[in-house]
Amino acid sequence: MTTAPGREPTVSAGIDPKNFRDLMSRVCAPVTIVTTADDDGPHGATASSFAALSQDPPLITVAFDRRSALLQRIRSSGRFGINLLGHGQDDLAMAFASRGAGAERFNSTSWHHDTGLPRIDGAAGWVACELYDTVEGGDHLLLFGLVTRVSKAELPPLVYAHRTFGTHSRYAERPRRPIIDQIAACASS
Repeated sequence: MTTAPGREPTVSAGIDPKNFRDLMSRVCAPVTIVTTADDDGPHGATASSFAALSQDPPLITVAFDRRSALLQRIRSSGRFGINLLGHGQDDLAMAFASRGAGAERFNSTSWHHDTGLPRIDGAAGWVACELYDTVEGGDHLLLFGLVTRVSKAELPPLVYAHRTFGTHSRYAERPRRPIIDQIAACASS
């Protein structure tokens, strides 16, 4: 484990774990289903630790508990997909959040293979990644994914905050110019 110079890691750093969990539960986070595939079929789990890291090269991050069975499968396969869920897909988030459900959770989910990885139909976004690097972080392992493919839909993203699912409150209200206005703007330039 790497620590700041002159600092030794501590188990709790004097922080009440409940207070820390309560604070972090208030942080708005995107909801994703991270997937991979191997000889045993498709595998996936809900994760809300997804974030962009770099544009050059295109890298994302996602974190998993070290005990995660999916983490071990991703490390073995060297590949994973990120299904960014959309508003109204909280049932999928819950289905993939339970431990031990394994590949069976795909039986009641509409999905297909995209570049050999399980992709959830109707998700608000899709990112296919090669495992680029891993970083140890306490009881979790942070995965860096080199993005090899992206796809998006015009859906408000599903987010998780205050221990409930929702979406950005003004996403649906954002201004959208009619397509004819966009064509006219391009033609006049």
